[in-house]
Amino acid sequence: MSWLETELREQPAALERLLELQRDQAREIAGIFGRDDVQYVLIASRGSSGNAARYAQYVLGRAHRVPVMFATPSLYTIYEQPPRLDGAVVVGISQSGASPDVASVLAEARRQGRPTVALTNALDSRLAREADAVLLLEAGEERAVAATKTYLNSLGAIAMLFAAVDGPVAEAELERMPGVLEEQIELSIETAPPLEEYADVVGATVVARGVNYGTAFEIALKIRELSGLVVEAYSPADLMHGPIAAIREGWPVIVVAPTGPARPSVEDLVLPLRERGARIIAVSDVSAVLRRAQTRLPLVARVPEWLSPLTAVIPGQLTALRLAQLRGLDIDSPAGLKKVTLTR
Repeated sequence: MSWLETELREQPAALERLLELQRDQAREIAGIFGRDDVQYVLIASRGSSGNAARYAQYVLGRAHRVPVMFATPSLYTIYEQPPRLDGAVVVGISQSGASPDVASVLAEARRQGRPTVALTNALDSRLAREADAVLLLEAGEERAVAATKTYLNSLGAIAMLFAAVDGPVAEAELERMPGVLEEQIELSIETAPPLEEYADVVGATVVARGVNYGTAFEIALKIRELSGLVVEAYSPADLMHGPIAAIREGWPVIVVAPTGPARPSVEDLVLPLRERGARIIAVSDVSAVLRRAQTRLPLVARVPEWLSPLTAVIPGQLTALRLAQLRGLDIDSPAGLKKVTLTR
């Protein structure tokens, strides 16, 4: 079995370890976001960590009712003209903690006297050293280039920060998730379609909204990393504002539509996509959505929407893995990629 497959299956245990070992730390860090002088959250991240940050935009925005926005690291590094960060709590998300530009944002925030938080899998990293508080991802060593368990635990860490504010019900829902992940992995493996009909495609589109907006980007990134296909992610609204014109007969579109307030707007897109001849791949726990798709990737039912990104990414990970296998590619070491990417 490849490292990628092994690590994908380790995700429930990794999440359980995170919840057990970092519960008190998450509650303490959550208090930083509630400080009287915090008016917004600024996140520095790249790659899969950036997709986790999209999840944070929704759940931390809901928890604290403040804007959650992304940093522009080039202002800190290339242009050396960092913005004033009055009112910010600055969060760096990096699995390796080694990205110089992400660490530079936190370093500048500390220079300006703003609170800084790191979510990382490496306690001895530069990012961790620049942070006032560290929420360690507890994912263990990850050898495959494409992130699975570190991405999942990044979502888990963000969910812990939300639950610490939202209260006992949210914390109880989160505590159930390792077992739910076990169910999802088994369901996705048992129901995995062969995907041979997609073996020769040159690209695809992924669509999601709300808390799963980042899931769309992560699925697109995983397929792109492992198979080299041109895959882009959109919200339904963004897709309708022009990019849908590029969808032609036979083009694969993955719609991520679990139960929740965001589902209807994603489901409403299925008909116009089918009218254009798109092949619909549905990631959902809703039978009506699955029935309207050519390829069905079912989700475990009764997962609260705010936690559905943890399960919804699993079918996407397995689909990315399978497409790469159909092309005879090295899924642990995709061509031209490294485990740690140093960007400035």
